[in-house]
This record gives sequence, structure tokens and C-alpha cells, in this order.
Amino acid sequence: MKRVIVGMSGGVDSSVAALLLKKQGYDVIGIFMKYFDNKCPWREDSIDAMLVSQSLKIPFYIIDITKNYKNLIIDYLYKEYKKGYTPNPDIICNSKIKFKFFLEKSIFLKSHFIATGHYVIKKEVNENGKISYKMRSGIDDNKDQSYFLCLLNKVQIKKSIFPLGWLKKKEVREIAKKYNLINANKKDSQGICFIGKRKFLNFLKKKLAQKKGLIIEINKNSHIFKKLLSPNIEYKKEYGQIIGHHIGAHYFTKGQRKGLKIGGYKYPLFVIEKDIKKNILYVGMGKNHPGLYTKVICIKNYNIHWINKKKIKTKTKIKVECRIRYRQNFQKATLYKKNNYFYVEFEIPQLAVNGGQFLVWYLNNEVIGSGLI
Repeated sequence: MKRVIVGMSGGVDSSVAALLLKKQGYDVIGIFMKYFDNKCPWREDSIDAMLVSQSLKIPFYIIDITKNYKNLIIDYLYKEYKKGYTPNPDIICNSKIKFKFFLEKSIFLKSHFIATGHYVIKKEVNENGKISYKMRSGIDDNKDQSYFLCLLNKVQIKKSIFPLGWLKKKEVREIAKKYNLINANKKDSQGICFIGKRKFLNFLKKKLAQKKGLIIEINKNSHIFKKLLSPNIEYKKEYGQIIGHHIGAHYFTKGQRKGLKIGGYKYPLFVIEKDIKKNILYVGMGKNHPGLYTKVICIKNYNIHWINKKKIKTKTKIKVECRIRYRQNFQKATLYKKNNYFYVEFEIPQLAVNGGQFLVWYLNNEVIGSGLI
């Protein structure tokens, strides 16, 4: 009997994943990872995970990884915002915690696999007698989480099981109700766990000092928007007019509307760019402002992560489908390499693209690779 360690969060997804694996004949062990302090409702979640494990009659353990999480995720978040980026802690957490640290810990329990409640599909492919593993989006378009797993490597995919990939959320809840799991109706977690009920701005203020700076409005008819295919638009103070002040450019992201505290305009103001060194926010009026949209994204070669590079001929252009954020519909684009950069040119300009985000590209629903913008 093969052993599998299931990362149990206390939610319905990971609970049903453990249930399904036990029914399939695996020797299942449930593990809850404590990430943070009392700002996160980890105690309640761990109790739910424990009670589900008891009902399934499987061993259950709690592992405290708060120190690892602080060093790898929380410190990373502060560092990226300080540099002016908009990071995605979930993607880094999956890569460095759930599918790395967790995988390493499973060795001590002599486990063959780890498993999670992610809605993704793992496929085993035999190519000329050689077995390889692919990852594709789950069948539930509204829950597909392949975007969050874009930094997994081949070993991590090989050692992982995703029992929910072929199920829809509604079916998962029905299974939980059928087997009387206590969290069958538990709401999905929202936002970043370790922030809890605090406002994200207050979280950033703990480490990033306030710094008064200028807010400059750029007119939508400015000459700088004439070259829409350019991946880099140069903003300068003299291209617009000063309309107010902010408390720190590192607190804002491109596309943000709230927090500017400037009224009297016909349409809302949005952040279209920020200059961290000069501490300037550039804003534009209305959601159709050209400064909010990006046609071409340029990614440095060393920021590219491949899961299946064989499908990409890097010296030629290839049509792909992309996502810049979770739950975004697939966006048609062309991927090509030039010198030390990869370029992604979209058919339709993309709204609010921020440095620090991850761009993930697919072919026929299969995750091919990703890049840090």
C-alpha cells in the first residue's frame, strides 16, 4: 500500500482530497501546517482538519513552520513592495513551502507522494518509452488553480497527487455532505491568511515607512501613449500636472483606485505607474485610460520557469494562451524570444499589469511555463 501525505488546511477541498485517496486504497496521513500567529485563524482550521482526520480514521499531525514561512514568504512580501513590485505570495508559498518544505518533510514519514486540494490535473505521458509528467488546468474553470502552481518543477509534479482536478466545486461539496464531513459547508478562505482581519495597508505600514510624495495626473491624449506596442512607457514629471500628495508610492499598485483621496473628477482616478526612486504616483482619469493597459510584456530570460519547454521553439513565434492573474480567462498572445528577453504580445491589451506578477502560458490547457514580470 502506497503512502500519501495530504496537506490539510481545514477546508473542504483538502478534506475531500484525503477522503478520495483513502477510498482509492492509499495509506493516508493528514498534516496541518501552522504558518503564522494568532492573526490567522489557524487554531480553528487545525481543529477542523483534526476532526475530519478522526472521521476518516487517518493519522493527523501539526507541523509548525512559522519561522520558515516568515523568512521565505512574509519577508519576501515586504521586500518586493519596498522595491515597488506587486508580488504573489501564494505562488511563492506553493513553490517554496507546500511543494518543497512539505515534500522534504514527507520523506521522514516514508511517504511515496504528497497531495493537496488544488483543482489541477496531473498527466503521465509515455514519450518513446520515457515517462514524463504534465500539469494542466482543472475542469472547473471557476476554480482552476494551475496559475498558482506555475513554479513547480518536474520532481514536485511527479511526487504530487491532485484528486480534485477532474471535479467541480459543487461535486466536492456534495461528496463532503455525503460522507458527513464537518466542513462540507465551510466557506472558502479569502485573501492572505497571515494578514487576518487587518487592512493590507496597515500590514505594510508595519515595515514600510510612510513617505510623502507627489501625485501627477497624465492626460489620456499625452504623446507618450502613441507607441502602444512598446513594453516600456517613460513617465516624467513634466508630462503631467501635480494634483495632490500620497503617503508612499510603495503602498500602491497599478490599477489601484482606492486610497488616492482626490475627488472632483468626472471619472475615478487610477494609478497608471509609479516611480519608487522619486516617490511619484502617476494617475489617469477613467478605466479606459491608455496608461492602464499593456500590449506587450517583456520578461528577462533568467525570470522564465519552464515545465514543458519541449513544446516551445524559442527562436520562433508561437501562439499561446496566458493568464496574468488567478481566475482570469485565457488571453490569446504570441510568445517569442529576442536576445536575452522573452516577449508576450497580446491580441487584446491587458489591464493593470504590475511588476512582480507572474505571467503563465498554456497550450491546450497544459501549463508550459511562466515568467516573473
